[in-house]
Amino acid sequence: MLPRDVISTGPLILRPPAEEDVESIVKVCNDPVTARFLPALPSPYRVEDAHGFLEKAAAKWAGGGAEFVITQDGGYVGSIGVVQPDQWGVASIGYMVAPWARGRSVAATAARAVTDWLFDHGVRRVELQAAVENVASLRVAVKAGFLEEGRRRDAKRLRDGRYVDMVTFARLAGDAVAAEPYLPFFADGELCDGVVRLVPLAVEDAGDFHRMLADPTVAAYHFGPMGTLEEHERRCRYTGYWWVSGQRIELAVRDAASGAFAGHIQLAHVVPSLGQAMVGYSLVPGFRGKGFMTRAVRLLVDWAFANTALHRIVAGTDAGNAASHAVLERAGFSREGVHRGLFVKADGTRVDDVAWSVLRPT
Repeated sequence: MLPRDVISTGPLILRPPAEEDVESIVKVCNDPVTARFLPALPSPYRVEDAHGFLEKAAAKWAGGGAEFVITQDGGYVGSIGVVQPDQWGVASIGYMVAPWARGRSVAATAARAVTDWLFDHGVRRVELQAAVENVASLRVAVKAGFLEEGRRRDAKRLRDGRYVDMVTFARLAGDAVAAEPYLPFFADGELCDGVVRLVPLAVEDAGDFHRMLADPTVAAYHFGPMGTLEEHERRCRYTGYWWVSGQRIELAVRDAASGAFAGHIQLAHVVPSLGQAMVGYSLVPGFRGKGFMTRAVRLLVDWAFANTALHRIVAGTDAGNAASHAVLERAGFSREGVHRGLFVKADGTRVDDVAWSVLRPT
C-alpha cells in the first residue's frame, strides 16, 4: 500500500486531487492534444466526468495505487497517476499536462519525482508507455530518466480511428539518469538563414515527399525500395520518435519566403561512440540551381557541430551524381575516397559510392 503523501519537487507540489481541481480537469480533458492521445476520455468531458475521476482516484489510493494532481503556485498544471505495483514490485505511471503549463518540464519533473518516491517505497521497476507520435510524452520519458525497451506495434487506437505504435520505457531503482539527449531539438523549432527553412518532417509533408522521390531525376539516385504513400506517411509520423531516441533527424527543406516544400534532408546513421553521423538529401526539381541544398546542408552541419558531440559528418553519393558532389564541395566537405560497387540500383546493377566528410572546426 502506497502512503497518501504530498510530494514537493522544485516549484511543483503533487497532492491527491480535490474538489477544487474539477474545473481545471475539465478544461484539460477537453483540450484537443489531451483528447488525441487519451481516446478513452469522454468527449465532451463534463463536470460529472471530473467528479467521477475524483471517485476513481480515491479508489485507486485505497487499492494500492496513487493519483496526484500537479500544482504550481497553488494552481493546477497537470495530473500523474500510478497503477498499483504488482507482486514483483512493478508499477506503471501515466500523466497529462495542462495546455497553459506545457513547455516548462512539468511532466518530466513530476514523473521523475513520483518514480523516485515509488523506489523509496519498495517499488523496483516503473514503466510508462507513449504513442510513437506523442513527441512531448516521449521527451518526458527521456528527461525523467526512463530507458526505451521496445515498441508495441499498433497497440492503441487513437480518437481518429488509426492504430498507433506504443513505445515502452522503464526505470529501475539505481538506474543512472542521462544528463542531456544526444540530439537535442532545435531551440526555435527550426533552422533558417532567411532563404531556406529546415523544419521537422511532418505527416502533412508525406504527399510532397512521395512525389519528390517518384520524380525520375530523384529516383535515379535513390537506393532501396521506393515506398508507397502510406509508407511515407508512416515514416513522417515516426520522425519525432527517431529524433528523441537519438537515431536520426528528418527535416523538410522549405522556401523561407513562400513556405513551399523544396526537399528533404536528414542526419542519420548516428554513432555516438565515433561521434559520427551521415547527411543525406533530395531536392524538388523546381528548386534546383538556386543553392537551396547547399544552404540546407550548411545549416544542418553548423547546428550539429554547435549543439551536439558529433565530430565528423559524412556523406555518400552515387559516382555519377555530379550535382550532389557540387553541393557537398560548396558546403565544405572533402572527398575521401570511393567504395566500389556499394550502391544497388533498381535494375540490380551496382555503382560506386564517392565518400565525403567534414570535421568539427578546431
